[in-house]
Amino acid sequence: MSISELDITAEELERAVRPAPPSMDRLRDDLGRLRQDIADGDHRGVERQRKLGKRTARERLDLLLDEGSFVELDMLRRHRAQGLGMERQRPHTDGVVTGSGTVDGRRVFVYAQDFTIYGGSLGEAHALKIQKVMELALSTGAPFIGLNDSGGARIQEGVMSLNGYGGIFQRYVQASGVIPQISVVLGPCAGGAAYSTALADFTFMAGDTAQLYLTGPDVVEAVTGERVTHAELGGAQVHGSRSGVATFVHDDEEECLAAVRELLSMLPSNNLGRPPAAPPCGAATDVRPRLAEIVPAEQHKLYDMREVLAELVDDGDFLETHRNWAGNVICALARIDGEVVGLVANQPTVLAGVLDAKAAQKAARFVRFCDAFSIPLVTLVDVPGFLPGKDQEYEGVIRHGAKLLYAYCEATVPRISVILRKAYGGAYIVMDSRSIGTDLSLAWPTNEVAVMGAEGAVNIIYRRQLAAAADPVTERAELLERYKRELIHPTYTAERGLVDDVIDPADTRAALARGLAMLRDKRKHSAPRKHGNVPL
Repeated sequence: MSISELDITAEELERAVRPAPPSMDRLRDDLGRLRQDIADGDHRGVERQRKLGKRTARERLDLLLDEGSFVELDMLRRHRAQGLGMERQRPHTDGVVTGSGTVDGRRVFVYAQDFTIYGGSLGEAHALKIQKVMELALSTGAPFIGLNDSGGARIQEGVMSLNGYGGIFQRYVQASGVIPQISVVLGPCAGGAAYSTALADFTFMAGDTAQLYLTGPDVVEAVTGERVTHAELGGAQVHGSRSGVATFVHDDEEECLAAVRELLSMLPSNNLGRPPAAPPCGAATDVRPRLAEIVPAEQHKLYDMREVLAELVDDGDFLETHRNWAGNVICALARIDGEVVGLVANQPTVLAGVLDAKAAQKAARFVRFCDAFSIPLVTLVDVPGFLPGKDQEYEGVIRHGAKLLYAYCEATVPRISVILRKAYGGAYIVMDSRSIGTDLSLAWPTNEVAVMGAEGAVNIIYRRQLAAAADPVTERAELLERYKRELIHPTYTAERGLVDDVIDPADTRAALARGLAMLRDKRKHSAPRKHGNVPL
């Protein structure tokens, strides 16, 4: 039977077999289903993630960001790699969720790697997504946060993976000192990805699931013959207490991400802003008599500097960085009369508070961060000197000590130092002394500022006299008293203008509050130059 016999024209036949054009409602429904499928993820992958004790990328973002604030970018992005079967598996998002949200109402940009897709490995599209949000963070002046859970470079994409890492690292450097950058390790972070943590301002690691290293246990064993577990090689405790890579270590993801929110509450959004301030709380007239009870007048008796800090800051609350690494110096963020300050303090309970190579590195990086983001510095000094010994000299204590010296000398933020007890030798100079530019130098009546302690000085200066004395013990006691009376009495440095005032310990909090208010509008312009040469 022919078409003519059916009495149907060719045009009518074409219309009959042509599918109806999609309606807007259908397109919207299809898009909605696709987006929901992407958000739900692969159920088997999600189940494996939970068995590992880890949350999904989107669950982590829900913990970090204000409810309902996340705006996702590049959700539909897929890789374009060919070969090795890659063209047959092209999941949306390419293993990383990127976008922007708020923390306590303040804008941040963020990425969260998705271990359920290609093990969170980084390929070209994955890297480009991260680079895009980094550029948006920099251009809008908002903090940038990376949630890392990745097996490293995507081997199937070859050099394009390495190229992607390079682009990310370049943007970290471009943003350094302009916006706060925070790296959070919530699973493996191996190979090139590890440099994202080293380039960030702060690195968090969570629980037993966080692993951070350049080369994994298998490679270590193949090259060196040494057998080591993931935790021994790059676990949170290792980097929190031995390498110093982790600024903060927490027991689980929930606690870790809550701590990220707390840190952000102390930081400005960028280098042109100020940290969020709390209402003033009358610190300028606050008397704290307990300070005189905490710190013994005897130079060699120990006390916990954290108790001193708790008396000086608002509500006794401070956020300490690198708590378990280089414990002989304390670095912390806190508020005094509502304003955020950076605290650097010697810790007498660890190595008697001496400075060593690690302590100098720790404090130098903290000082430079505070200076970059206009956070005033308060330095509490009780230091017997630099740690002597062959190991320290071999470790480069001179070079590392110079880092701290350089950081303070370069800092243009308001700087206040308080000498609680001893301040001896080069360590006195390095701990923000008047000679390297502190704006306000205060001291307690227990202060001793000298090239070295009285006992050592007397033994050197009067060595021959003591050797010839009929009663060396009595002679030494008299010489000690004379040395202290003439050279390290409480007002010695104040008489020479190296200390602005000797204050009652109970008045320290009030003196700091008044000093910070006085220095709030400090402006200092450096000589034109491309950049200095930090003794790295």
